[in-house]
Amino acid sequence: MTAHDTPVLSAATHLIDTMERMSGGPYPGCRRSGARGACFSGTFTPTGAASALTAAAHLHDRPVPVTVRFSNSEGNPHTPDTAAVTRGMATRFHLPDGSDTDLLAITVPRFVASTPQEFLGLTDALRPDPATGVADQARVREFIAAHPHLAEPIMQHPPIPVSYGTATYWAIHAFIWVTDGGGRRPVRFRWEPEARREELTDAEIATSTDDYMTTEFDDRLRRGAVEFTLRVQLGERDDPTHDPTVAWPDERREIVAGRLELTAPVDDQKYWDTQAFNPTRITEGIELSDDPVLKFRAHAYAESLHRRRAGR
Repeated sequence: MTAHDTPVLSAATHLIDTMERMSGGPYPGCRRSGARGACFSGTFTPTGAASALTAAAHLHDRPVPVTVRFSNSEGNPHTPDTAAVTRGMATRFHLPDGSDTDLLAITVPRFVASTPQEFLGLTDALRPDPATGVADQARVREFIAAHPHLAEPIMQHPPIPVSYGTATYWAIHAFIWVTDGGGRRPVRFRWEPEARREELTDAEIATSTDDYMTTEFDDRLRRGAVEFTLRVQLGERDDPTHDPTVAWPDERREIVAGRLELTAPVDDQKYWDTQAFNPTRITEGIELSDDPVLKFRAHAYAESLHRRRAGR
């Protein structure tokens, strides 16, 4: 570890400490975000539309097996699926050479902070008051007033979906595609459901079980495969790659890179509960952008995994 690494690791520890307090934890053995979730298996079939833009093996012409974990964003494993929170879709592509690459996405198109420091400040502002169990709204308003560019991302309110299989998931960060010849192109990923996007009604929320999203998805798979399309937005020269709170213009060209077909729950859910998906687990043909939040997430995920495996 270098002297340069020390502040980053310290910030990651601070973040995980704060996330534990936000969720009323810690909950030993659980993820600090996305504690309630389940994994499913399937196949990703590339269309070949990306083959001239990246050397990434899973985006050329050969189907690859995948493992996908759906979750809600809370660090409390007892938070019900009816909570008004973001949902996550973490996809691990199992590549032909035996390696893996991950793609993590959530049900909002923009992140809530531009830098790790802003995210730490936001989590501190959202920390529940010990007396009330909820965040001090005056403190939250003070944070937004000091960071007005974050007001819109922070106020995103994702709908409560009928199913994990009817939601759209954005990877929020920019990545860089690299060709065998060294060509480079910034990109952003999005999973679009093949099923019609639907939201729960108030009556359905009132009668749904705490784990309805997992049980619903299991039932949906019994009726047939659940499919998603991987859409990729191609950035232009001046599109920012360093700020996950800023969307690129809607008119940017998009391609369909492939289609995902999920067919069954994984055989060993307990094993996958011990694993960690990571947005910086990339493969040849994909590079991290200059987004500081993306790089910081690797340290935060490592700290969370360390605590889980230590039974903390």
